[in-house]
Amino acid sequence: MGKIEQGAGIVRAICISRKRGVQKAAVPEARLIEEWGIEGDAHAGQWHRQVSLLAVESIQKIRDRGVDVGPGDFAENIATEGVDLLSVKIGDRIELGPARLEVTQIGKECHNRCAIYEQAGDCVMPREGIFARVLKGGQIKIGESIRIVKVKLEIDKQ
Repeated sequence: MGKIEQGAGIVRAICISRKRGVQKAAVPEARLIEEWGIEGDAHAGQWHRQVSLLAVESIQKIRDRGVDVGPGDFAENIATEGVDLLSVKIGDRIELGPARLEVTQIGKECHNRCAIYEQAGDCVMPREGIFARVLKGGQIKIGESIRIVKVKLEIDKQ
């Protein structure tokens, strides 16, 4: 397996909630727990969608439609800026300060149309939301550097 590093961005918001299915509230910092997720977040657990990420550039697409939304309104844990989340593939790594994530899912099926969809006629989370599991935990904070490490599978030619 080879690695191709991409440019760095920053964490614009960290959001958590104690219950599923609600908007998340912003916090200044949080602890990522290996193979669990964000401490105190309802989506943490031993599964493949421990942490969710969405770019503020994606959030802006909905704001441009006249809907007053911001980080946490899409139930994402981490809002990023300046890093191309749309280019990630399953298996890619995300370096987030001292923590390391592995991309496990891109987008998700929405079973019900959320309030954002009803207001804007669209929602970006089903297409542009990124889900990951925590490979290495650590304390993260707003303003933290975030970088994508593309994982390139090398085919053995023997």
